[in-house]
Amino acid sequence: MKYIFWMFLCSTFLLGNAQPAFVKDSVDVYIQKGMQDWQVPGLAIVIVKDGKVILRKGYGVKDIITKSPVDENTLFFIASNSKLFTGTALANLDFEKRLNLNDPITKYFPDYKLFSPTSTALVSIKDMLTHRIGTKTFQGDFTFWNSTLTRAQIMQKMRYLKPINSFRDAYGYCNSCFLTAGEVIPKVTGGISWEEYITKNILKPLQMRGSYALSNGIASRETNIATPYTTSYSNQLRTVPYDQWDNLGPAASIVSNVTDLTNWLQFQLDSGKFKGQQIMPWPVLQKTRDLQIITGSRKNARFPMHFRGYGLGVNSADYNGKQIYWHTGGAAGMVSNVCFVPEENLGIAILTNNDNQNFFESLRYQLLDSYLGVPYINRSNEVLNGFLQEMQQQVKEIAQWKKEANDFAPLYDSLPLILQAAKGKYQHPLYGTIQISANDRYSLKVNFQHHPQLEAILTPMVNQEWLLEYNNIEYGVFKTKFNVVAKKVKSVFLKANDFVEYDSYEFVKVK
Repeated sequence: MKYIFWMFLCSTFLLGNAQPAFVKDSVDVYIQKGMQDWQVPGLAIVIVKDGKVILRKGYGVKDIITKSPVDENTLFFIASNSKLFTGTALANLDFEKRLNLNDPITKYFPDYKLFSPTSTALVSIKDMLTHRIGTKTFQGDFTFWNSTLTRAQIMQKMRYLKPINSFRDAYGYCNSCFLTAGEVIPKVTGGISWEEYITKNILKPLQMRGSYALSNGIASRETNIATPYTTSYSNQLRTVPYDQWDNLGPAASIVSNVTDLTNWLQFQLDSGKFKGQQIMPWPVLQKTRDLQIITGSRKNARFPMHFRGYGLGVNSADYNGKQIYWHTGGAAGMVSNVCFVPEENLGIAILTNNDNQNFFESLRYQLLDSYLGVPYINRSNEVLNGFLQEMQQQVKEIAQWKKEANDFAPLYDSLPLILQAAKGKYQHPLYGTIQISANDRYSLKVNFQHHPQLEAILTPMVNQEWLLEYNNIEYGVFKTKFNVVAKKVKSVFLKANDFVEYDSYEFVKVK
């Protein structure tokens, strides 16, 4: 009986004598305290070192109502951690001479266009994998994220993404770019889709049996999956819908757990091998790690880092003299990171189910500090107070906006005329159309062409401003305005959470 108990402990918490004191003595308490401070319901973590699992464990609950605990097999959306899978797949096809990463996208999609004809002619698979087409970070994602658009329709709409930087001159994180790169795969494999290729060539050989390449409808197929939560705009845990983004699959759609990510980390740390078998050639992994664009070259004020860059779906930087590779993932209600340090034979994956917190990153840096010899500073406490103050200010501001809207609307004599004038159909060249109609006596309702489940309510305020509230809190709460010229409504400005896209959209009234 003692032997069985010892074996169980070894399977979940293997601590060698060489492990840092923080990992041996303090990590459990640190995680539990951090989850409480940041309102993280559930967290799963794995640490691998020198080929062994040091820690693989679930903390907290996957659902705050049922209190079902997170375990090492609990599924989470890993979101943009999917990108390295896509980069690895395309690097492997390059190694096999089935494509060249410098091939222009128009070789495979002759009708494909970017905003600039010059960029259209030059843009390559590699450009798509390295976020260097000149657009802003997240540009277009309000249109694409959780939409009913197909992959082909998203690619077609990329011609409307007006860049703010020169082509290949600056980094701008681009989800639709990764989709486009992934859609090259069926063109060179005889019709094998991105998800089929990833499953056959990565998930299955690495025995990632609990993972899925596509995530739509996952909650109806699996019971051991974390419920997504956010504290955005309220500082209270609220359930949010699971993302529906298989149309952006190569950028974001993989669902996994720390048991399976253990194998992915071992594969990364053992030069493409898993359990002694070469799953992919080492030059494939090397190519994903070669920096293609610099994202920073100044000393970091908080961390022992100086140089940062991006490869094919993975970030790289120096950290206290060692080279680290990592990526984060942000889905509605879930944020995660995956990190590996080949020089130290160290890998870390952290999955969580509250998207409005930075503990998932603080914990990663705490572990890197511990293993790479950085003097201890509590990375969570370092940023917690600032976060809490910002949240308190946001909640206070929104409460004031709502009070103004509730107090103002019933007292404004001309409101019926304004509501009538604002109703109608509006158009945006990238997004498409929205419809604004009456919601009740004092407010308007917005419906979105490509987001049938999404609605927004517009309530008038003073100074010709309107309170904008979405039925999905992930999209946010904002003040906005109609553009009125000669007493006629010309357009309306709609903003979403920066988590979705940074810029607002101006929808022009057409009817």
